[in-house]
Amino acid sequence: MMLHEADDLEVLRSGAVDLVPEGGLEEKVALGRPLRVKLGVDPSRPDLTLGHTVVLRKLRQFQDAGHVAILIVGDFTARIGDPSGRSDMRPMLTEAEVAENAETYLAQAGTVIDVERAEVRGNAEWSAGMSMGELLRLASVATIAQMLERDDFRGRYQAGHPISVVELLYPLFQGYDSVAVEADVELGGTDQTFNLLMGREVQRAYGQPAQVVLTMPLLEGLDGVRKMSKSMDNWVGISEPPDAQFGKLMSIPDELIVKYLRLCAPIDPQEADALEGGLAEGSLQPNEQKRRMARSIVDLYHGRGAGAEAEARFDRVHKEHVVPDDVPEMPIPDAALRDGRVWLPRLLVAAGLAGSNGEARRAVQGGGVRLDGEPIDDADAEFEPEALRGKVLALGRRRFVRLA
Repeated sequence: MMLHEADDLEVLRSGAVDLVPEGGLEEKVALGRPLRVKLGVDPSRPDLTLGHTVVLRKLRQFQDAGHVAILIVGDFTARIGDPSGRSDMRPMLTEAEVAENAETYLAQAGTVIDVERAEVRGNAEWSAGMSMGELLRLASVATIAQMLERDDFRGRYQAGHPISVVELLYPLFQGYDSVAVEADVELGGTDQTFNLLMGREVQRAYGQPAQVVLTMPLLEGLDGVRKMSKSMDNWVGISEPPDAQFGKLMSIPDELIVKYLRLCAPIDPQEADALEGGLAEGSLQPNEQKRRMARSIVDLYHGRGAGAEAEARFDRVHKEHVVPDDVPEMPIPDAALRDGRVWLPRLLVAAGLAGSNGEARRAVQGGGVRLDGEPIDDADAEFEPEALRGKVLALGRRRFVRLA
């Protein structure tokens, strides 16, 4: 059923940061036909995160409203790499790397949108075989001055950091995707605003009506500061096991609880407002609401009840100090030995629990390292290898290894 009433339109507008042009969505809906709503995702890494689901959930709202969801897997543009938000040049991926990363994208996206009803396209279909003449036509749409208006390019230019011509072409290729699929609306995060607006320019240059641009908020990662990203190691993957998801979600700062509920979980906006007020005035406890948020998100991707089960296992580990059942086993590596004895910092590094000896020492000094549940407070502790075999070494709340 097509949307015509103001209340229905409000659902599609809800949560958006910007709609360009103002009133444009109403005009598109007034055309009286299903709109073609585009979302592009580059398989630059193999996993989709909760950050990706913010716009995927908005795409699902359009889908449920009777519009056509167009999911573009950027099997061509991923080879270039989106320069949005970058302070340096992204390494170019090979065709094989992109194909490997994209292999599970549809299954992951299918946990949010109805892939069977979506139009799924790869942009290599129209971009990989583009002739030199076609490329020159596309490149003529924008000027260097326009490209340097975007914050990331301007900052790099002023700092004397290199910007490749290929990177300058990226927004144009993304814009041409909108031409190829005749998009009425394009969705993206706020970091995509320049690229989405460039899509309007490219469509005009190719004689098409300009798409409406709808941007959604960026989701901060587990550090509470930077955009969720695997490269920043502050991410929650939608295909991760329930225990990993729950444990990571319990580590977010309290001030992000309501935002995660609003953007990643099925919660009524009015209920979210009430929770926000309760947390602000102190009538609601942050830990309880964080648990609720974590349970609801785990349930979304692993089925009803999975969140409660993950919570119970979380408590066994963190309240009762019970070791998880699936702790990986590892022989004591030679790299951990010093004069025939096992030096703790080297062991933590060799076991993959810490990135450096210095990081390992700081973890011990901070009380984050345990051996069979007992805290170790000596950052220079040494052990006989036989004294460690069969014991579980733990760093923090989620990293364990059983020594063999």
